[in-house]
Amino acid sequence: MEHRKVLTFIKEILPVVFIIVSAVISRIIPHPPNFTPIGGIALFSGAYLTGFRSFLFPLLIMFVSDLFLGFHSTLAYVYISFVLIVLLGKLLKKKKSFLRLAATSILSSVLFFIITNFGVWQATNMYPKSTQGLVQSYLMGIPFFKNTLIGDLFYTFLLFYGVAYAATLARKMLLDFSKKREYR
Repeated sequence: MEHRKVLTFIKEILPVVFIIVSAVISRIIPHPPNFTPIGGIALFSGAYLTGFRSFLFPLLIMFVSDLFLGFHSTLAYVYISFVLIVLLGKLLKKKKSFLRLAATSILSSVLFFIITNFGVWQATNMYPKSTQGLVQSYLMGIPFFKNTLIGDLFYTFLLFYGVAYAATLARKMLLDFSKKREYR
């Protein structure tokens, strides 16, 4: 029975704690703008977690890190985009092929770009409240989009393949440990 508790801890709890702490730190330490794991985490949460937890996971990371970084007028747009990205992740539940992961990650980056740049135009005074101002908001966001796209792809693949590899490695280590105990 103790064996199952260790396996559950290694398989379910430890990765979650590691991802939350790592993601919060990654938003706080210096990094290229928009190159963070939150988009990948939102996709991962949608694909692997169920119910309310799938939404809570990325939003909790955002909230905790925003406690350190500060809150801003476009926060609702950012959070809404991650809720929608979690929903996109749910499309990956049954089939997680390389191509589907890449396409969904790219789509999530585009979704984030569209929603958050609209939010910057709508909720701030950075751009005139006109069609020209909205277009300018999107044009000025293009350099940030590159980092979002690269970061989302990087962290999506790191999470999906990294967690699968870590789970396989943990099972192997546990089996090896069990075999060693049997021989004693």
